[in-house]
Amino acid sequence: MRHALLLISLLVPSIASAHISLTYPPPRSADQKAQVCGAVNSMRGTNITTLAPGATIMVMWKETIDHPGHYRISFDDDGQDFIIPLSEATNTEGMPNVIDDMIADIQGNLPAGGRVYMQQITLPNIECSNCTLQVTQLMTDKLPYSADATSDDIYYQCADIQLSNAPAGGDAGIDPMPEAGVDPGPSNTSGGCATTRDGCLPVGLAMLGIVFLRRRRLQIRAL
Repeated sequence: MRHALLLISLLVPSIASAHISLTYPPPRSADQKAQVCGAVNSMRGTNITTLAPGATIMVMWKETIDHPGHYRISFDDDGQDFIIPLSEATNTEGMPNVIDDMIADIQGNLPAGGRVYMQQITLPNIECSNCTLQVTQLMTDKLPYSADATSDDIYYQCADIQLSNAPAGGDAGIDPMPEAGVDPGPSNTSGGCATTRDGCLPVGLAMLGIVFLRRRRLQIRAL
């Protein structure tokens, strides 16, 4: 018990200091405070996600401390030359590297474990071996807004990506799903099922049950 309490006490500071956490694609690191990928002088690592050019994926992240504002998803096909907006309210959608912007931050009590966000995006239809995906949280409750390197108005998370027509294992372009049994709570999405609360999981289980019963009846008839 003493060891368990010690472990919990060591984990609490890291959980409390986190505001957002990219879950898919997996992040380069857990850091999120420094431009432009969370850590000072952040460099590309070895945890690289390989996907097909033009793949449609579901970017997923978790908010553990609630702030008003919005999220932005960006992609650089060679490095990490991402835009730092001069205003927290600036809509940079359509500008270089920005895939989706002004993704609303849902307000209200956070579910236990944080609020999961899922946003569907389509990656560029190109091949690249040094590409980076960035998710940022732009907050509007830390006035006056500042875009300098020491600003705490934006949190950053990056994932190291490779787009290839010959992915190394796995099915590129298939949207990942949340872990079974996890209720991520209200989340933002670009259409389709957002969370298990939307009824997606019960409907999916019902469909699987129907398929199973049909197959079972066919087996009985064959006997």
